[in-house]
Amino acid sequence: MPARFKHDYRFDPSYGYTLSQLKQVAASSAPDDFAQFWQQQYQQALAVKPFLSLQDTGLVKNHWRVFDCYYDSTDGVRIGGWLLLPEKGRVNGAIVWAHGYGGIGSPDTSWKLSNTAILMPCVRGISRSVHPPISSSPYWHILHNIQDKQQYVIGGCVQDLWCGVNALLSLFPQIKKRIGLIGSSLGGGLGVFASAFDKRIQRYHFHVPTFGNVALRLQMPTVGSTEALIDFEDKALLAQTLPYFDTSCAAPYLRLPSLWALALFDPHVAPPGQFSAFNAAKGDKRSFLLDAGHFNYSGERKQQRELRKQVEAFFAVLGDCHAP
Repeated sequence: MPARFKHDYRFDPSYGYTLSQLKQVAASSAPDDFAQFWQQQYQQALAVKPFLSLQDTGLVKNHWRVFDCYYDSTDGVRIGGWLLLPEKGRVNGAIVWAHGYGGIGSPDTSWKLSNTAILMPCVRGISRSVHPPISSSPYWHILHNIQDKQQYVIGGCVQDLWCGVNALLSLFPQIKKRIGLIGSSLGGGLGVFASAFDKRIQRYHFHVPTFGNVALRLQMPTVGSTEALIDFEDKALLAQTLPYFDTSCAAPYLRLPSLWALALFDPHVAPPGQFSAFNAAKGDKRSFLLDAGHFNYSGERKQQRELRKQVEAFFAVLGDCHAP
C-alpha cells in the first residue's frame, strides 16, 4: 500500500491506488495526428538559430564554472538560464535540466558529473524567461493560448528545450551523440515530449512528471497547475487541445534508456498520471519509487540522496571519454 501521511488536503493524494494498481494504469488514446503534430513542433524548433550568448559570472562552485546563458527559441522568445561547465577537463557530453513550476532562482551546482556541461534554461514565461503576456503564475501559465494547440504555451516550452539542444550543439558539436535530459514535475512532463521526438537526446530522467493521462488528470482533485485545468469551464475546448499534451501518448515514442522517479503520494501530480506515462514507455526503462512527491516527509532526504546517486551513475556515460 502507498505510504500514509498526515496532511491537510481535502482529498487523498494517493487517490486510493496501490502500487500494483498504479503499475496497471493504461495510456490514453492518442489523436490520429499526434506524432505528426509533435514532429512539426520539433521541425519548427530545429529551424531556429540559437544566437547563444554566454557571460562568465566568475563564480566557481563545486568544481563548476557558472555562466549566464541566453538563446533564441521559437516565436521570437529569448530564453534565459545558466550553463555549468566543468572547472577542469573537456566537455564530452551535456545535459538539459528542465525545472518545475517553481522556476529557478539560482543554478544547482551540487551535481557530481565529470566532463559534462549542464544547461539549466528557464522555459518561456518563468524566472529568467519572463515573456508578457505569458503569466509566471502556474495557475495562469498552463492556460496560456490553450484554445489553440499550435500556440499552446506547453508546446512552446518543449520547443525551448529543443532550442537549448540547438544552443549546446552550436557550442560543443562533439557532443552530438552524448546529450541527456533531466526533468522534474513540469520539466518532467516537458521532457517526455522533448525526448520522445528528438533523437539527439540519448537518455532521460523524469522526476514525478506531469501531463500523464488527461482523462484521469481532470477527474482527480489536485493543487497546483492542474487545478486550473479542473477549474476551467470549457471542457470541450480542453478536449480539443489537451490530448496532444498527454505524456502517456508520447511515452511509447521513448526508445532509449530512461530512469523515472515516481511518487506513490503526490498532491500536485496525481500518481496514476505519472505511472500511465512510465507504463507506456518503451525501451530500457527503470523506476525509482518515492514515498511522496511535492510533499515533505520523514525519510525524504535519504530517498533523494539515493535517487541522486542513481541519476548521476545513469548519466556518467555521457562524459566518459572512452564510451563510443
